[in-house]
Amino acid sequence: MERQEGPTRPALIVVDMINTYDHEDAELLVPSVEQVVPVIADLIDRARTAEVPVIYANDNFGRWRSHHGELVDAALARPHARLIEPIRPDEESLFVVKARHSVFFETPLAYLLRSLGVGHVVLTGQVTEQCVLYSALDAHIRHLEVTVPQDAVASIHPHLADAALEMMRRNMGARITTAKEVDFTRSVPHTA
Repeated sequence: MERQEGPTRPALIVVDMINTYDHEDAELLVPSVEQVVPVIADLIDRARTAEVPVIYANDNFGRWRSHHGELVDAALARPHARLIEPIRPDEESLFVVKARHSVFFETPLAYLLRSLGVGHVVLTGQVTEQCVLYSALDAHIRHLEVTVPQDAVASIHPHLADAALEMMRRNMGARITTAKEVDFTRSVPHTA
């Protein structure tokens, strides 16, 4: 079913930022995350002010009995808590647990977005060349508008991140922009 033409409500999706950083690529990832955390924190604040849904889509790190509060607590108890604190979910934030790369793969996110009237996702988080890329593709095939602020996504390999951003722009019609250019106060016209 095609979405009707017209303005679409945005949502801010924060991908995999609740993280313990004790995985194999963490040493390469953390410097990039340090740069994007303040940018993402500002986007979260602006989205909340504009009453735009903020949805955290996060790996559960194999903790299938955990809920999002336990995941946040576990991340805050680790050495990189300073990367979590500025962007932690508040009482109004929505949370979707994911198990694979895409925020849509076998999660309720598509249903949640439809129920909120969202037709435009702003993807932030990590990792640009992995989860953000696959999530952008899955959003695109669901006829959602996609914006990726390039200064609000972290990468392990910058050259692959650049290629991923170009693929999102060219192949998925994503709007690649900066965080400052994201305007949550206006709807974006939908292009089918």
